[in-house]
Amino acid sequence: MRILVVEDEVDLAHTLHTGLTAEGYSVDLAHDGRQGLWMARTGEYALVVLDLMLPGLNGYKVCAQLRREGNATPILVLTAKDGDWDQAEALDTGADDYLAKPFSYVVLVARLRALVRRAAAVAPPVLAVGDLSLDVAGRVCRRAGARVELTPREFAVLELLARRAGQAVSKSDLLYHAWPDEALDPNLVEARVSALRKKVDAAFHRQSLQTVRGTGYRLVDDRERA
Repeated sequence: MRILVVEDEVDLAHTLHTGLTAEGYSVDLAHDGRQGLWMARTGEYALVVLDLMLPGLNGYKVCAQLRREGNATPILVLTAKDGDWDQAEALDTGADDYLAKPFSYVVLVARLRALVRRAAAVAPPVLAVGDLSLDVAGRVCRRAGARVELTPREFAVLELLARRAGQAVSKSDLLYHAWPDEALDPNLVEARVSALRKKVDAAFHRQSLQTVRGTGYRLVDDRERA
């Protein structure tokens, strides 16, 4: 599960990165508001941990802009501004939770888990594109009711394609989603897509995983051509 931490205190940001990585999260860091906004827009994050007093663009504006754009990623504000009005403004702007510095790391992790549970309760439990379905929580793929065994990387690639069904998804986006901590080699994506085609398309005489020339790949409902 991927988390974005937007924090300009570099030492604290790296401490959070180390701690949350140990908890099993994949963690990306941004050190100013503009970078944080760009990353939150373009990345597939389960959560955003957001400071308020940021250079470039403050956390209130980052949060408000994401909500105006329809981005519903849960946001936990982590800040030294601990007044009642500060908390109220952050929550009214669109934040889902608020934790003042200095903070208990145990409480922070518990609140992140709570936000994940809340988000999961309202998120679709299964992504479906035609008769291809992905149970994201259970990490199970099925086509026409038959279970398809996928590796974790294959599942991650297919999950992003399913979340953006019908849209062209670039190789760089797929790399960023499935290989967050490795060299960005497009061959990694090409190899996984080739394996996926054999498992979810060729095995069922289908062509739902399409190449978009010059861009990347697209997943479609191709049943009318089956």
